[in-house]
Amino acid sequence: MTTASVPQPLPRTADNQLLADAGAGTRVELRAVVKEFGATRVLHGVDLDVAPGEFVSLLGPSGCGKTTALRVLAGLEHATAGVVAFGGVDVSRVPTDKRDIGMVFQAYSLFPHLRVLDNVAFGLRRRGVAASAARRRSGDGLDLVGLGHLADRYPHQLSGGQQQRVALARALVTEPRVLLLDEPLSALDAKVRVQLRDEIRRIQLRLGMTTVFVTHDQEEALAVSDRIAVMDAGRIEQIGTPEALYLAPATPRVAAFVGISSVIPGTVVGDLVRVWGTTLPVQGDAPAGAVDVLVRPENVRFGGEGAVPGIVEESTFLGSFRRTLVRTEDGALVQLQHDAHARVEYGDRVEVSLRAQPVTVRTRA
Repeated sequence: MTTASVPQPLPRTADNQLLADAGAGTRVELRAVVKEFGATRVLHGVDLDVAPGEFVSLLGPSGCGKTTALRVLAGLEHATAGVVAFGGVDVSRVPTDKRDIGMVFQAYSLFPHLRVLDNVAFGLRRRGVAASAARRRSGDGLDLVGLGHLADRYPHQLSGGQQQRVALARALVTEPRVLLLDEPLSALDAKVRVQLRDEIRRIQLRLGMTTVFVTHDQEEALAVSDRIAVMDAGRIEQIGTPEALYLAPATPRVAAFVGISSVIPGTVVGDLVRVWGTTLPVQGDAPAGAVDVLVRPENVRFGGEGAVPGIVEESTFLGSFRRTLVRTEDGALVQLQHDAHARVEYGDRVEVSLRAQPVTVRTRA
């Protein structure tokens, strides 16, 4: 398992009690966790080790088991087999409200009849915190997410992004050992999603809080994570830093989820691979013989040395660039990311080649 560089929290400060009270995070583990619903096995011996203060994303398609794994961590589901540990202590049978976690869901789950400040204070009051202390800490939490000026509003008076910030503040003010986020951005529009994504990461770095984040969006995972665990069919396919997964995906499924969209046949000789009309260095291990070459869109270009003919199947304008699909003469479907001014249309005949960059290869199935 890759060892992550864990960000350290900022020094304690007197002007924000929430920051002053924040801990350094807690180690979180799933050990050989199995989860079954009746005769259906959803998790197949999942192992996950999150270092104190680390931000780990569970990335995968719908139905891969990522939310179930998070719910097992939270105690909302009990593992059929295996161990859940916080700080080295088995908490597998500890109730959710005793695990000292904060959780944010896709749905904001705010109380419509309570003002924003009282929504944030709700968990504190349930824990027996005095009203004055709860209000002070809730105010600190709202300041942390940039909503201190909206403390007296009701949820229906807020935008979706603001409501999710309130939900985040509510999760943080109890000063949990672990923060669990279950696709908290998926209901927001694109611009707000990016803003809140970056804000969550900034806050996590400031507090040094151990965080597990569930998402199906590879861009989100790449942007915020210390490490990413790519899941498929109830198993972790690969776990590593965003850079490691992007540059050296272990399987085609991992490649697809971290932005490598083209698979091209090639032949390895020594530590080089022959693909189309050129020879390229191989990233990592290079099994001899016939292989699949995994190629990122930015490493494909029009023309160039060793270019092969193909036909444009799709070209999409995305503002500063275009994303184009080309079917080459050997049947490979390759994706290019290129300048928006280089306009091509469906059915155009073009030539494409690979840039002289190291590539990842896998034995051809």
